[in-house]
Amino acid sequence: MSKIIAPSILAADFANLQRDVEMVNNSQAEWFHIDIMDGVFVPNISFGMPVLKAIKQHATKFIDVHLMIVDPDRYTKTFADLGADMLTVHYEACTHLHRSIQNIKSFGMKAGVALNPHTPIHLLEDIIQDLDMVCLMSVNPGFGGQHFIENTYTKINALKNLIEKKNASTIIEIDGGVNDKNAQKLVEHGADVLVAGSFVFKSEDPTQTISELNQIVNQ
Repeated sequence: MSKIIAPSILAADFANLQRDVEMVNNSQAEWFHIDIMDGVFVPNISFGMPVLKAIKQHATKFIDVHLMIVDPDRYTKTFADLGADMLTVHYEACTHLHRSIQNIKSFGMKAGVALNPHTPIHLLEDIIQDLDMVCLMSVNPGFGGQHFIENTYTKINALKNLIEKKNASTIIEIDGGVNDKNAQKLVEHGADVLVAGSFVFKSEDPTQTISELNQIVNQ
């Protein structure tokens, strides 16, 4: 599969959200990455359901929703109704992860699990075959614009080995600190989806920045 660029709307200009959504629509990005934060699981609060609904009204591409919240099971149906194509929950927030994944799939969405930087890969051994995607946090979740954690490359290798060992079709997403300096190395190690927030939206020409990232990872 070709490698996917997923601009993180958390870094967009909220006063010009429709403009930025349409920019992504018209770019070489394939996904929208939407971070939902509750101020409890992570020390920040991002947009919630009304903003996602507004984004969905204009977005024409795959909607990748990343829940950084406690008790995500309460909202599975809500996010399905709002149009999420992929719903990713945190390993650290789910008491019964297998049940959470089955619940997501029962509403017709693809199911992902995110791991914080300190959470080891082997904890997914018994569930990897049920996952459409694993999102490796390459920064501590909660805020955009953080520096990339170098140990991420080692975790990608471990995750890729687990996927191959279990003969799973799970794809690997990297979220945090992605830029033109590390994108190629990330895909060489096995990443399939790169989430880019500040690097895209804080650039002078976001459309061109997406195009350049896409060229780097699909050359």
